[in-house]
Amino acid sequence: MQQTFRLIIDCPDQVGIVASVASFLAEHNASIVEANHHTDLQTGRFFMRHEIHADSVNIGHSDFKKAFAILADEYNMRWQLNDSHVKQRVAILASHESHCLVDILHRHHTGELMCDIPCIVANHEKIRAFADWYDIPFVFVDFSAQDKSTAFAKIQQQLDVYAADVVVLARFMQILPDEMCQRWQGRAINIHHSFLPSFAGARPYQQAYDRGVKLIGATCHYVTADLDEGPIIEQDVKRISHSDSASDMVRKGKDCEKTALAHGLRYHLEDRVIIHGNKTVVFA
Repeated sequence: MQQTFRLIIDCPDQVGIVASVASFLAEHNASIVEANHHTDLQTGRFFMRHEIHADSVNIGHSDFKKAFAILADEYNMRWQLNDSHVKQRVAILASHESHCLVDILHRHHTGELMCDIPCIVANHEKIRAFADWYDIPFVFVDFSAQDKSTAFAKIQQQLDVYAADVVVLARFMQILPDEMCQRWQGRAINIHHSFLPSFAGARPYQQAYDRGVKLIGATCHYVTADLDEGPIIEQDVKRISHSDSASDMVRKGKDCEKTALAHGLRYHLEDRVIIHGNKTVVFA
């Protein structure tokens, strides 16, 4: 895969940003392979994602960052420059339902998701079989044998041991405590089995069935202390009919869940997501 540098910028909107960044890149012989811009007119913020051919730049990654920092200060930018060849370490939390987990593992195995998966943590022993199949370390945390605070402390310990950069809740049916939400802010990704903000909380498919909806969906979002209210990364929907039972909706909804989570994770890994308050800018 071609090595690129990803320049991500979030700053107050003002005249001259694009021209100044373009001049800087031209000065360092940087060849842009993808460019994205967006201005939020309500909040007056500007967002940019440039992907640059790494071999074209006439200075190294660290020197590039030092030089660009001067320009970034001038425009009061929040910014980052990431190397596409530096893989993020994605720890997966799983529970009884395995479809989202298996989909991520398959996509990773086939090279669709550019990351490392150092561990799988689950509160059901049945998940061990999938970890063994893909030769990934497995950690079982029994929530029924201890209080939740102890269980989550053990999970956090394992995330530290395996040096995780990102945590994916692949239908992990446990609510992260507030301190973990804060610690993993912007780096913990969840899949909720409804088209949020509709049908948040427990049993969303049953809620949808009771309401008689004609579309069901799934929502990939960042985890926050407010349950199912974190910034949304990706959503997917599927049409249903009056003849579908609640169990039919569960079956059909699993396709939405897998697709939304896989796409959302990929966008995050490729630095295509910028969190803006409780919303996101996604350069998909």
